[in-house]
Amino acid sequence: MNLVTISGPPSSGKTSIILKSIQALHQRGLSVGVVKFDCLYTDDDILYKKAGVPVKKGLSGSLCPDHYFISNIEEVVEWGVKQKLDVLITESAGLCNRCSPYIKDIKAICVIDNLSGINTPKKIGPMLKSADIVVITKGDIVSQAEREVFASKVRSVNPKAITMHINGLTGQGAFELSTLLYDENENIETVRGKELRFSMPSALCSYCLGERRIGEDYQMGNVRKIKLGDHDD
Repeated sequence: MNLVTISGPPSSGKTSIILKSIQALHQRGLSVGVVKFDCLYTDDDILYKKAGVPVKKGLSGSLCPDHYFISNIEEVVEWGVKQKLDVLITESAGLCNRCSPYIKDIKAICVIDNLSGINTPKKIGPMLKSADIVVITKGDIVSQAEREVFASKVRSVNPKAITMHINGLTGQGAFELSTLLYDENENIETVRGKELRFSMPSALCSYCLGERRIGEDYQMGNVRKIKLGDHDD
């Protein structure tokens, strides 16, 4: 089984790209399953079911979705193996641009859209910088010049990644992506013992544990203060 991790900011077109790529994989006779991670709500699993794709979803609730992902990925892989899938795709919640849901030696794809702002690639951390493939969407809405400038910004942040343009509505470019998702020489049976490519966002403070009152008297644990004027000394 091949394992693929797909992440990206909200509404960047992750689900559409996955569905179009799965269509191309099905044409090759490959079985594909998806596990969708989100925070409070998602109905993307309904879209996958309509496409005949085995799917599971996990909602992290009050937990960081990346921590939730990495705490459950081993069981997710076991589910994929039991389903006898050729390709298992995990789709992250796509919230904080500091997210880092990638695992060493596992394909990592970041989906980002042209409408997010010209400087957005610089604002995204490991989710973009450590990806193997960067998919740029919604290119049909902007000019050719804007597409090229945005792509150059992406490459300046992650020059090693393969950069692709895909239209999530028409599926143009999805076949090319599908050829990169499956490698017959790969076989993932477990991720036990593997490592993250980058450390998770860290926070263990009083607010993590349910505190709601504001003020230094109520702040404990991992707290970082902004430098303002007199505090610069």
